[in-house]
Amino acid sequence: MAMSKTTANPFRRKHLKTSAKMLGFILFFSETEIAWGAKILGVRIWPAEDYTRITLESDKALPISQQLLTNPDRLVVDVQGMEFNSTLKDLVAKVKPNDPYVSQIRVGQFQPGMVRLVFDLKEPVKPQLFTLDPIAEYQYRMVLDLYPATPPDPLMELVKSSARKESALEKANEEIDLIAQFATKKEKDAPKAPVAQAIPDVKEASAPAKHKRLITIAIDAGHGGEDPGAIGAMGSKEKHVVLSIAKRLRDKIDSDPYMRPFLTRDGDYFVPLHTRVQKARRVEADLFVSIHADAFIEPRAKGASVFALSQMGASSTMARWMANKENASDLIGGINIKTQDKQVANLLLDMSTTAQIKDSLQVGTSILKQISGFAPLHKGKVEQASFAVLKAPDIPSILVETAFISNPQEEARLNDDAYQDRIAEAILRGIKDYFSKNPPVARRTTA
Repeated sequence: MAMSKTTANPFRRKHLKTSAKMLGFILFFSETEIAWGAKILGVRIWPAEDYTRITLESDKALPISQQLLTNPDRLVVDVQGMEFNSTLKDLVAKVKPNDPYVSQIRVGQFQPGMVRLVFDLKEPVKPQLFTLDPIAEYQYRMVLDLYPATPPDPLMELVKSSARKESALEKANEEIDLIAQFATKKEKDAPKAPVAQAIPDVKEASAPAKHKRLITIAIDAGHGGEDPGAIGAMGSKEKHVVLSIAKRLRDKIDSDPYMRPFLTRDGDYFVPLHTRVQKARRVEADLFVSIHADAFIEPRAKGASVFALSQMGASSTMARWMANKENASDLIGGINIKTQDKQVANLLLDMSTTAQIKDSLQVGTSILKQISGFAPLHKGKVEQASFAVLKAPDIPSILVETAFISNPQEEARLNDDAYQDRIAEAILRGIKDYFSKNPPVARRTTA
């Protein structure tokens, strides 16, 4: 019986075994490179009252898992495919004392190829853990959002903060009613008196009577957190500039006895577009003002603009370009698609009404007129496009582009305190002008 070539050649058999071992090592090495070869590019923490966000950016997607523990409250996150290094160590030092939810972070090598992160918590949270694919300047991101187990009620917070102003307004309204009653009685008791003598008293009483309740203005500083917005040639970030202007507008509105402000974000953190709209609706805002300082592909583009929603397409190519750019904010800032309420999103898309757009155009025109008194305009009228952040069905909503941060001259102006203050003052004057002609209706009360 003839032997096979392999059996007959022991050297060949030994060679095949060696080759198999080498192949196995190569396959193992390749799998190790795929699983464990990820490089951490950056770690960031964005603390806020709304939620705290922790981001780990890497050059490859990483498998992650989490477990929530109590007594004491802590969150354990395991990241596969990485080794502990100095970049991860930096995450520990990034926790701020004023973080509402994280007291400290502990990071260590749990086992080969797996890093464990332990978040010691200040209170119970509802974590959301998700990953994001590369976009803009970012590579793969692992995002951990820590939401409070019992979220605060923004309307209740607003009512508490404006309680003194509300009380003063109620007292003023009572005095106005007494004056109006006295004027009416005076007119009835003196029928022979000239009509001209009675009318001034009635007018005097009715003028301040327009302010039957506080007017709530939702101020929306665009971008924030992972989403820097547009960046100027000098490195100015839109998210910082517009937050500064928003806070100036907040302070001016707060000093008015008949209005109260509400910021959709008051710090450097990301707020999804639909959440901004939901926040304004939850505080029953009478007006929504979104503040931006955008960029354009042409650095010579200049001037302020005001936008309202459109259901019929953009009013210009520029307006369409702006809307597409702003609507991409969610992708850059990072939203958890799995938890997004699609029904709410569709509701906001479908219920935008003609009345809302009509009111938005009116208030936008008033603000644009005020800005034109000291700053150049990109367009002399309110433009329209399908901005996602303007789609509250029951709140007049406008977007103010304060200037082009991509224009070096306007970038310098946007960083000037005096210009920021003038922009905020112009927006306030436009708001006052609108509500002087369109006083808000009384709130419905339920028994």
